[in-house]
Amino acid sequence: MKRICSKEIQQFEREHINVVRSISPECMVLLRNEGVLPLGRAGKIALYGSGARNTVKGGTGSGDVNVRHFVNVEEGLRNAGFDITTRAWLDAYDRILDKARREFADELKVKAKTSGMPPFLFFMGKVVPEPDYELPLEGGGDTALYVLARNSGEGTDRADVPGDVRLTETEIRDIRALNDKYEKFILVLNVGGMVDLAPVGDIKAVLLVSQLGVSTGDALADVLLGKAYPSGKLTMTWAGMKAYPSTDGFGDLDDTLYKEGIYVGYRYFDKAGIIPAYPFGYGLGYTAFLVEPKSLKADTETITVTVSVKNTGSFAGKEVVQVYYSAPEGRLDKPYQELAAYAKTKELRPYEEQELSISFATAAMASFDEENASYVLEKGRYYIRVGNCSRNTHIAGAVELDGDAVTERVRRICRESVVEERIPSNEPVSYEGEADEMIRACVIKIEADRIACVGHTYSEDTSDPASGEHILWDDVRNGKRSVKEFVQSLSDENLAYLCIGAYQSADECGAGGVIGNAGMLVAGAAGETTHRLDDIGMESLIMADGPAGLRLSTCYTLGEDGMARSAVMPFSTGLEEYMEIPEMERMKAKMEKQVEEAGENVYYQYGTAIPIGTAIAQSWNEELCGVCGDIVGSEMELFSVNLWLAPGLNIQRSPLCGRNFEYYSEDPVISGNISAAITASVQRHAGCGTTIKHYMCNNQETNRFFSNSVVNERAIREIYLKGFEICVKRAQPHALMTSYNLLNGEHTCSSKALITQVLRNEWGFEGIVMSDWRVTGSMRKNAGKYSSASAAGCVRAGNDIVMPGGDEDKDDILTALNDASHSYTLSRGDLLACAKRVCDMVELLYKR
Repeated sequence: MKRICSKEIQQFEREHINVVRSISPECMVLLRNEGVLPLGRAGKIALYGSGARNTVKGGTGSGDVNVRHFVNVEEGLRNAGFDITTRAWLDAYDRILDKARREFADELKVKAKTSGMPPFLFFMGKVVPEPDYELPLEGGGDTALYVLARNSGEGTDRADVPGDVRLTETEIRDIRALNDKYEKFILVLNVGGMVDLAPVGDIKAVLLVSQLGVSTGDALADVLLGKAYPSGKLTMTWAGMKAYPSTDGFGDLDDTLYKEGIYVGYRYFDKAGIIPAYPFGYGLGYTAFLVEPKSLKADTETITVTVSVKNTGSFAGKEVVQVYYSAPEGRLDKPYQELAAYAKTKELRPYEEQELSISFATAAMASFDEENASYVLEKGRYYIRVGNCSRNTHIAGAVELDGDAVTERVRRICRESVVEERIPSNEPVSYEGEADEMIRACVIKIEADRIACVGHTYSEDTSDPASGEHILWDDVRNGKRSVKEFVQSLSDENLAYLCIGAYQSADECGAGGVIGNAGMLVAGAAGETTHRLDDIGMESLIMADGPAGLRLSTCYTLGEDGMARSAVMPFSTGLEEYMEIPEMERMKAKMEKQVEEAGENVYYQYGTAIPIGTAIAQSWNEELCGVCGDIVGSEMELFSVNLWLAPGLNIQRSPLCGRNFEYYSEDPVISGNISAAITASVQRHAGCGTTIKHYMCNNQETNRFFSNSVVNERAIREIYLKGFEICVKRAQPHALMTSYNLLNGEHTCSSKALITQVLRNEWGFEGIVMSDWRVTGSMRKNAGKYSSASAAGCVRAGNDIVMPGGDEDKDDILTALNDASHSYTLSRGDLLACAKRVCDMVELLYKR
């Protein structure tokens, strides 16, 4: 393993920080601007709000990144030459917030002691509520900035209450007062998800900065001054919480019913004719664009739209062209429109023009027919729409099929659901002149019987050969023996070890046994594959959390056994306020003693926090995604990490999901394409791979280990699986992580239908599958209606590695090999298939 001893900032950090600053403006979304932005020059500025000093670089939990330093808004403005006139206000707010934090921590400590949960898990994702206060707004200058911050994270969902999704009365009062008082006022949103801005919807300017990692403050200053410009677009519809159909039943401890079916996000708002605060795909810039469709081409395989984009304003900028399709109503109900493809222009100077050709597969417009287990293009006219947001599209032409065309036949999956879906019954959205556009549309006719239908072969590798001769891993590495021969030579016990992660007891590893920090060779890494085969020369795969960069311990020591031991708390986001809990106090004391005994042999590793997933997606720019992936990949090489536990591409079904900041969009096309672009970039680095997650329907954090998502198969395939499918087919990520939750009554990590039938047989996935951490019975017991997952169930489903693993998981697997009464009986062939895929990946990544 590479060791970095210097405390001085490394050259790669400087380079990566500068890159993050340069790309961040493309992730910002300008929601409103009445001639306020850009400011043009630095001067006196009155700075207010929770995010001014306490800027959020990214959410909490495993998605956090431990950095050397990040630039908050106040520092960024000072760096840019602004004279901040509200230091007294900021100091007073800090005192109020500190008091609120102490009170909140005291309250949580009491609850933690009676909860029976480990402190790390109980505190995970908990965020201090925004306090109320009375502070005078006396800053000088003619410009004011109010930075509204919201944080969220793994383990806890958001709430539709003041201080979270809604604004507090204090925030509303101050924002409205500042808007009236100052000639130029900007509301800056330092948030990871939607906030309800209805009470302040008419203010002068609103800029969604999001959470941009290490360079948040500097990047904001660049945009305010016009040195850069925002060109992002929303990837989630913003509206009041009551408008989202997913709000009904969200957070149920046992069963969450996905009653909205395929009508997620804009699909629902369009079909129901509801006007949101800010629609999907929306975003302004410092200039304006004219988007005009020029031509439409279509055949049985591909549809291509050619579009002209002209900058009609006086400022440089980039525009996002979005292509949607409207499928005909047939036997299957259809949304008003669905995103098919998109493209972002280059930077266009004033009055400069660019022509874009945007293509997508004809079969991508097919709907899933549950009755016949197939994807079908129903007879009729498919209108192709072009625009710059979902509520500003116009018909570019149409494709007409003379009959039904089945494009793919599959097997039914995930147990038949019985969710009674609520199809919106209101009049769908429309615009003036739409009927005339339909009449005038150029129509390309296609014969349905000429469209190809894809079929699949469903097979399982469950051969059961006897153990062979003893083979060393060096024989595989040197090409003398195959991976298959090596695996066949192993005992049942060693095969079982390959199918669970490298684990130690708490006594063996100190802090290392904590969830998300089970690494041994790289401090703060989330985990590794087994070390039980070290004696025959087999390496371990090292895994680090994401998806906003690598989450590692910043400071560590090495034991005599060569294992890395964190010398700082593994989760750095606020846990110091809960340190009175004895278990955590002992952990801290042990780490301090490590550092004292290590002397000069203390090592440092600082990662780069890139923008959160939602912010990256808001760029709608796959080239930018590649830049982010390159940052991560180069740091994986530097710190000897093989698998990045990211990208996270779950659908943002509801704004209430506490982990939405890690995810990309409410739309699977964006989620799939963004994750594919990042994956391709990371995997260009030697020995590095991504782990796309969480497969699937991980759409709430409440009781996440035992929550059952109840979803009909059409919604599963068209919405929740589609992004994973796109990523797998475009980029072949080296690994995939299943989710904690159950799907229609079965843990996803134990679903052979999801893992073997769909992922491997239908999509051709070639990598390894791992469980999320601590989902099996070795870690968690029955806490309600549903029990923990089984390690043997994971293996039988084709889930190759149970993470982080434990003795109980090993025993469960070995018992299932010999006990016909076990709930998930196994053959040696089941075990061999999983173990071989793990060994194949070790060989691949270390060969590279």
